Amino acid sequence: MSTEVLPDRTTAPTASSTPKPALRGILWLVLRQNRLLLWTLGVLVVLVVADLLWIHIACDRIVSELRRTDCYSPETWARKECWNRVEPLDRPNGWYLRVLQPAVTALPLLVGVFVGAPLLAQEYERGTVRLIRAQSVSPIRWLAVRLAVPGLAVLAAAGVIAVLMTWVWWTDIVRGPVAFDPPFQYMTYPALGVAPVAWSLFALALGVLVGQLVRRALPAMFLTGALVAATHGLVLWARPYFYPAVDRVAALRTTEPSNSWLLDRGIVLPDGSRVSTSSCGFSFSTDCDGATASWLRYHPADHLVPVQLVEAGILLALTLALLLVVFRRIRA
Repeated sequence: MSTEVLPDRTTAPTASSTPKPALRGILWLVLRQNRLLLWTLGVLVVLVVADLLWIHIACDRIVSELRRTDCYSPETWARKECWNRVEPLDRPNGWYLRVLQPAVTALPLLVGVFVGAPLLAQEYERGTVRLIRAQSVSPIRWLAVRLAVPGLAVLAAAGVIAVLMTWVWWTDIVRGPVAFDPPFQYMTYPALGVAPVAWSLFALALGVLVGQLVRRALPAMFLTGALVAATHGLVLWARPYFYPAVDRVAALRTTEPSNSWLLDRGIVLPDGSRVSTSSCGFSFSTDCDGATASWLRYHPADHLVPVQLVEAGILLALTLALLLVVFRRIRA
């Protein structure tokens, strides 16, 4: 008779007793649910990065040629040979200003409408949310993973795009010999610095909450788009007050510094009172005779960073508040 000892079933490792990470099942499911989103964002980032690198390389090559041939100064562009060397700059500059800036400005709206709004609305519409309570995973943990994957993907994509957009704007556009693109312009400001990231995360959270409340994908998408646009209009109205503006008196008809954001201007009367251009204008009516100086209120270009930081802080606080409501509602 064989004396071979059978392995102890209580100690022998088996496939079913091998420990697995706690979130492996949820993470696998959420990654599969977000495959289209991850691929779309990946392709978008690759295309934008390729465009921005092409713009930088093209501008750098043309500017180097202008400097080498002594055609960099605008005073030399009257010469045909210099103008022929400057003209090719219009293509990369135009692509940045007329294509990429509007696209990045619209990015938060697209994130809110097509990523945030359907995220939970589709779960409610299909009835799959009711299955959560029948699983061993808590609703809070499920929601955390459900939001983390698209949230991190949007954060990474918007961050990469924002960094490269700002770098090309500072290196090749605003400091170039041709383009005029002040940072506070309507299409410029939302495409620079932390603005694309802060607005994308806010729009994502807003869309998630709207989808949770409406529980229908299409209505949630339309409502999210309207709310993101309305919020943007409200912030645009309040933006001049996010940081103290420069208020100074100067000689008559003095203009604001280059690339600044002019908020108001007018004249100073002999009695020291100030009259805005909306009341007086530069035609100098009889009520404005005897003006002694001009006054200006504006944000210079170096106010871009503090204004954006204040705005990003407000948007981050709103994002956290929206997510808190979403988590409280999923637990109820």
